[in-house]
Order: sequence, then structure tokens, then C-alpha cells
Amino acid sequence: MTLFPNEDILAQEIESWKGFADCLREEDRVLFLQMLDECYQYINSINTKGEYFSTESVLMSLVFVQHKIINWLINKKC
Repeated sequence: MTLFPNEDILAQEIESWKGFADCLREEDRVLFLQMLDECYQYINSINTKGEYFSTESVLMSLVFVQHKIINWLINKKC
């Protein structure tokens, strides 16, 4: 999170998904918001990409996190 959410593209993007999150069941909402919070580890890349591509940047961050988990699981099994 940031002290200046109006200057943080990711915070603005997460805020734009609040309506979607509010419509989810409680357990799904918690998981969805946790998933979005994990994007903060890529905040520099998201902010560099710019506000016009904020959704794409967040989605790529989510895909990347999933890919890392899949690779970790594959390597753990081998």
C-alpha cells in the first residue's frame, strides 16, 4: 500500500475492482482481494507501464504470480 493512493496506479486499479469484489461471496472476496494485494510486489513495473495500461499490468502481474506458483509446485514434485 502507499501513503499517496492518488499517485499509485495499482491502488487506483484495485479500487476500481471493489464493486466486483463486493459482489463475491465472503470467502471468494477475501481470496480475490488477497490476490490483488500480491500485485504490490510488482508495483514498480505497474507504475512504469502507466495508467492507460493499468488493467493489463495488474493482469500480467497476476498471471506471473500464478506462473511462479506452478513452477514452484512442479519443482517441488520432481
